[in-house]
Amino acid sequence: MSVSRLAKIVMVLGLSAFAFMVTFNNITDYDSNFEFVKHVLSMDTTFPGNKGMYRAITSPTLWTLGYWGIILGEGLTCVLLLIGAIEMLRALGRPPQEFDASKRFVIAGATLGFLVWFFGFMVVGGEWFLMWQSGTWNGQTAAFQFYMSMLAVLLFVNQPERA
Repeated sequence: MSVSRLAKIVMVLGLSAFAFMVTFNNITDYDSNFEFVKHVLSMDTTFPGNKGMYRAITSPTLWTLGYWGIILGEGLTCVLLLIGAIEMLRALGRPPQEFDASKRFVIAGATLGFLVWFFGFMVVGGEWFLMWQSGTWNGQTAAFQFYMSMLAVLLFVNQPERA
């Protein structure tokens, strides 16, 4: 039994558990986390008089759709990573080519997680909605930790298996 393969499966399960907890928290503490999305999209805590305020979204409907999109992305990340871990577990003792093929859901899940936390929180939230200007509603540090973890596991898992 390959320790490397087991490590890959355990790390993917860890990412899946993380994505589950984030999704679970966003659903069970909906209002607190909705406030975060509302303030970021409204840009109401960015620097006063900044020239990017034309980007602000003040529609509760759009806040809700944005938040649901985030929750959907996080939940789908969890599911894809869990399926990926199960697929890798099933291929644990199989030849390297089969184990490599079992990684497709992990690659999809980690890529989606990267898109949620890098593209969603850093590009859209951080730069488009200028979240970096807010001392109160700024999730960039946490998002960085999340997408770097996704990236690190993705790089490790995606290493080809040896015979």
